[in-house]
Amino acid sequence: MSKFLLFGLLFYIIGNPFIAIIVLFLIFYLLDRRFVGVFPSITKPFKRMRSISKNRQQIALNPNDVTSKFDLARLLIERKKYREAQQLLLSIESSYDHSAEYWDMVGTTEIHQGQLEQGEQHTLHATKLNPKVKYGQPYLRLASAYKDTDQAKALQYVEKFQDIQSSSSESFYYLGLVYGKLGQKNEAKEAYRQSIDVYRSLPKYKKRQERRWAVRSFFRKLL
Repeated sequence: MSKFLLFGLLFYIIGNPFIAIIVLFLIFYLLDRRFVGVFPSITKPFKRMRSISKNRQQIALNPNDVTSKFDLARLLIERKKYREAQQLLLSIESSYDHSAEYWDMVGTTEIHQGQLEQGEQHTLHATKLNPKVKYGQPYLRLASAYKDTDQAKALQYVEKFQDIQSSSSESFYYLGLVYGKLGQKNEAKEAYRQSIDVYRSLPKYKKRQERRWAVRSFFRKLL
């Protein structure tokens, strides 16, 4: 009801329903970015593009700059340009052979290109080099990759992540997805409930990071 009242007020002030809707959306977006964090950042893609351009220029000036190639590969993965990122990573393997983050990035590019077994192998190699690389996120990536084809393996990876991050709303969200694929609806709903409960118990600084998973769990729980 409050949304309709706000829209009515904006329409009364502005006099144009389309502009009023845009202003209303902007208000909700700004409030979300300040207090909730479900909507994506509008400015982040532009900052990423500037960083990509800067790294490309640096590599053009110095083709042997492995640090710029590593940073560029990371940014390309964020943009879902996995093939280009993979090629860059392979070109600097000798410099990052002992880096857990490097092998996790290689595994990420392979998984997203359908090279699942190879991606799994390199991702697990990253966890051997550093069991807590990226705070256990590689395990959730593997769980997501296998949730439709091998639920037992997906469940195993969720549990491995929970061994590292016991207070994670995201892990219980993925646990719910896996249980759903297994047809265990009650267990899935319980996992979503735990996701929400974990979120409520988190300190404020951590809630912002986990909020979107709690929101997703809330709506999944209703299904």
